[in-house]
Amino acid sequence: MELIEKNKLRWVYVLSALFIALNAYLVVKEHYWGFLLPVVLALLLLYVYSLDKVLLIITFLTPLAINVRDFEYNLGISLPTEPLLFGVLLFFLFRVLYENDFDKRASRHPVSLAIYIYLAWMLITTFTSELPWVSVKFFVARLWFVIPFFFIATQLFKNPANVKRFIWLYTIPLSGVVIYTLYKHSLWGFAEDPGHWVMSPFFNDHTAYGAVLAMYIPVLFGMMFSKHYTRTLHLFCFLFFVILGVGIFFSFSRAAWLSLAFGAAILIIILLKIRFRTLALVFLGVVVVFSVFQDQIFQRLEKNKQDSSSNLVEHVQSIANITTDASNLERINRWKSAIRMFSERPVLGWGPGTYQFLYAPFQNSQERTIISTNAGDRGNAHSEYIGPLSESGFPGMLSFIAVVVLIIYTGLKVWQRAADKDIRLMSLLIVLGLFTYLVHGFLNNFLDSDKASVPFWGFAAVLVSFDLYAARREIPARKTSSPGK
Repeated sequence: MELIEKNKLRWVYVLSALFIALNAYLVVKEHYWGFLLPVVLALLLLYVYSLDKVLLIITFLTPLAINVRDFEYNLGISLPTEPLLFGVLLFFLFRVLYENDFDKRASRHPVSLAIYIYLAWMLITTFTSELPWVSVKFFVARLWFVIPFFFIATQLFKNPANVKRFIWLYTIPLSGVVIYTLYKHSLWGFAEDPGHWVMSPFFNDHTAYGAVLAMYIPVLFGMMFSKHYTRTLHLFCFLFFVILGVGIFFSFSRAAWLSLAFGAAILIIILLKIRFRTLALVFLGVVVVFSVFQDQIFQRLEKNKQDSSSNLVEHVQSIANITTDASNLERINRWKSAIRMFSERPVLGWGPGTYQFLYAPFQNSQERTIISTNAGDRGNAHSEYIGPLSESGFPGMLSFIAVVVLIIYTGLKVWQRAADKDIRLMSLLIVLGLFTYLVHGFLNNFLDSDKASVPFWGFAAVLVSFDLYAARREIPARKTSSPGK
C-alpha cells in the first residue's frame, strides 16, 4: 500500500514537472495558451463526472458571452458558451447511447413529445433547405440549446434548490452587464440613440437585451415575497429587481415594455381565475370588432406620426406609428416578406435559418425603409412565429406553438395543484417570465442566441421538472440560504 502511494506521488511530481517544462517552452515561444490546460482538464472532469455543474457554469457565463462573427461567411458563434454547449450535447448523446439511463418520465412528458416533433420537422426541412449548410448549422445550434437546457436541466431541477441557483447564476452576471451598460449610457447622457448599442459587446442590440431583462423582472419581483427566503435575501431580490428595472427602462425597447405590460395583465387574469371560455369570447369579440372597423382603425393609426424618442411618453406613443417610424415599418416589411416566402413553399419552407439570406427578393420596393437591406446582415423575420412559417412551413410554426402552449399549460397546472407553496409561487413566476418572452416573440426572435435560449428552455425545464417531481412530493422544496446556494 505504501509503495502504491509513493508511485502516485512520483507520478504527480513527474506530471507537474512536465507541465512546468511545457509552459516554460511555450512562454519562450510567446505562446500562452498552456496556462489554460488545467482549466481544460478540470472542465473535462466535470463533463465526465458532473454534467450538472457544467450547466450551471454555462448559465453564469451566458450573460457575459461575446458573439464573434465571420463577416466573410456570415457565421457567428457566442464565446465561450456555444462551444461548451456543444460539448454538453456530445457527452449527453454519448452517455444516453452507451448507458441508456435517461429518466423515461422526462423523455415521455407531453412537452418533451412536442419538442421531438418540433425538432423532427426542423430536421426534415433541413434536408429540403435552399441553403443546406446554413440549416445544418442552425439545427445543430438549436440542439445544443434544447438538449442541455431542457432535457438535461429537467434532471438538474429534480432538486428545487437548483432552480434558484439557476436563476441567481444568470441574474448576477446579467446585473453586472446592466451596470456596465448604464455606465456607458451615462457617458452619452442616457440619450435614446446610444441606448440601442451601449450594451455591446454582451448583447447585439437593445431589443435582445430588453427581452432577457423582461424575463427575469417578474421572477425577481415575486421572489421578494417568498417565505422560504430570509429578509436579507428579500433585500437581494429587491436590489437586483431595481437594477434590472432601471436597465429595461433605459433600454428604450418598446417591445420589452409591452411584454411586461402583457405579463402584468396575465398575472391579473390568473389571480382572478378568469375562465378560458371568457377569455376566448373576449378575444373573439376583439377580432370581430377589428374586422368590422379595420379601415377606421388603420386610418387612426396612420395619423400617428410620433417616431422613437428619448421622451418616455412620445416613445410609448411611437409603438402604434405604422406611418413614419422606420423600426415599425421595417418589421412590417419583414413580416410581409416572410408571408410571401411562405406562400411559395407553404409546407416545407425555405429551410431553418435561411430567412435572412433569402428574403431580399420578396420585399416590395414601396415597403422598404431606410434600414432595409439585401445583405442578410440585419436580423431575420422579427417574429418567433412568422419566422418558422417561412423557414419550415405551416407545420414548423404549428409545432413551435404546440411546444409553448404545452409549456404554459404545464406551468399553470403545477401552480394550481402543487402542495408546496414555494413550488406554486416559483411556477407562477416562471410562467410570467415565459409569457413576457412569448409576447415579445410576436415582434422579435432571439431563440437562435444563447442569451434568450438559456433562460427560455431552462424555464421550460423548471416547469416540467416541477410537474414530474417536486409538485408530486417526491422531492421537498429546500430553504435557500444565499443567492448562490
